[in-house]
Amino acid sequence: MSGQPVPCSPQEIGSLFLFEKLAPEQLGRLCSEGRVELFEPGPVYTEGDPATCFYVMVEGTVVLSRRVGGDDVEVSRTSQRGVYAGAMQAYLGDRVRQVYNNSMRVTEPTRFFVLPADTFAEVMSEWFPMATHLLEGLFFGSKSVQAAIGQRERLLALGSLSAGLTHELNNPAAAAVRATSTLRERVAKMRHKLSVIAEGPFSRDALASLIEIQERTAERVAKAPALSPLEASDREDALTDWLEDHGIDHGWQLAPTFVQAGLDVDWLEQVAAAVDAEILPGAVGWLNYTVETELLMDEIEDSTTRISHLVDAAKQYSQLDRAPYRVVGVHELLDSTLLMLSGKIGPRIEVVKEYEPALPEIPGYPAELNQVWTNLIDNAVSAMNGAGGQGTLTVRTALEGEQVLVEFRDTGPGVPAEIRSRIFDPFFTTKPVGQGTGLGLDISWRIVVNKHHGTLRVESEPGDTRFQVLLPLTAGTAEEQSALTNPEEAA
Repeated sequence: MSGQPVPCSPQEIGSLFLFEKLAPEQLGRLCSEGRVELFEPGPVYTEGDPATCFYVMVEGTVVLSRRVGGDDVEVSRTSQRGVYAGAMQAYLGDRVRQVYNNSMRVTEPTRFFVLPADTFAEVMSEWFPMATHLLEGLFFGSKSVQAAIGQRERLLALGSLSAGLTHELNNPAAAAVRATSTLRERVAKMRHKLSVIAEGPFSRDALASLIEIQERTAERVAKAPALSPLEASDREDALTDWLEDHGIDHGWQLAPTFVQAGLDVDWLEQVAAAVDAEILPGAVGWLNYTVETELLMDEIEDSTTRISHLVDAAKQYSQLDRAPYRVVGVHELLDSTLLMLSGKIGPRIEVVKEYEPALPEIPGYPAELNQVWTNLIDNAVSAMNGAGGQGTLTVRTALEGEQVLVEFRDTGPGVPAEIRSRIFDPFFTTKPVGQGTGLGLDISWRIVVNKHHGTLRVESEPGDTRFQVLLPLTAGTAEEQSALTNPEEAA
């Protein structure tokens, strides 16, 4: 908005600390090409609008604010003469998108010296060429450094994820290899046992009975109940006694396998009733191989299913085949991230999920939200590892009005009050040299606040630290809404 024009005095302008070293002809140029305006209480400019003017306060009170989620948060309030705001990066020209980075309002009638952005850029270049080059180098150099270290932050996270995923994949893969090797051995023994049975004095009906029992045994294995250690021990003792009573050697070796498969004395009685006594030991041995092969195939299936699940989680985490901006389920993202980080979390930290059952989906950038979860979980785990290596990580979701809350709570030592206001600053870290870049929380802040128009906050005391992410239920900008209605273009 525009204020009421008032006379511009070079002497008054020259009394402001920003211009006090300028020559009279320079002050004259400022007054001729700029202007002094009186603003009544209210807004002067709004964050995100094109930055057209550079403002220097002559007298009054000014308030600067930043948009956080749907709220304007006050960041500065002052009555000091000479404070400035507005198009402060105009000297960079069209190399940087020139918009206001905050909102400014005045709380009482306030006079500003107002300089058009183009004029500000010209006088900076003409009067202070060396300073302009230094500022340009500082600006773009800082951007490059932040981008490079941000990339390193992502690579460090990727290294942790890769190590955890490798560990998680190795266990089921090794189990599948072992089970396959053992299965090959058992099948060979089963073929041998079958040839022995075929050469024996067994009638066609007896062999048919054995095959029928084999089929029923396989069905029992698939439906084996879960037993407590005490129940399993009692059943093993009963089976061992039955096998010994019926002249079957090494019954104590067969009993655990039968129990694992869900077989009991009643089942053995059915087997004994279906075959003649002289072929019972051979029949039980053959069926033992049947049970072992079924259990081994179950183990291979469980292992390969686990591997497939891990690959799906990695795919979900990376979002490689998804549109960058879409409607997504928060719980899916959290689960994939927790699974990817399970190796780093380790067995001594308990993970508790307190998910809101009816949590609605939200629009967002899922790959970047996964990066936020990764950073916050990594910080929580590091805090607990530094306090003895054990604790509880609670991941909670809830619906708060028109926003989804995602909270990460750890039982670590907490964030000291004296640094709590700095933890979101770029390059600030409490980790030892070489273990952190200080950009994890800064990147998280930018993703949550700038890209998703949400809120990231922290509450902390010893034994109870909570990082809370609030994300809106609806898309914010017209560009984001278009991405949801045109996912092909977004991809």
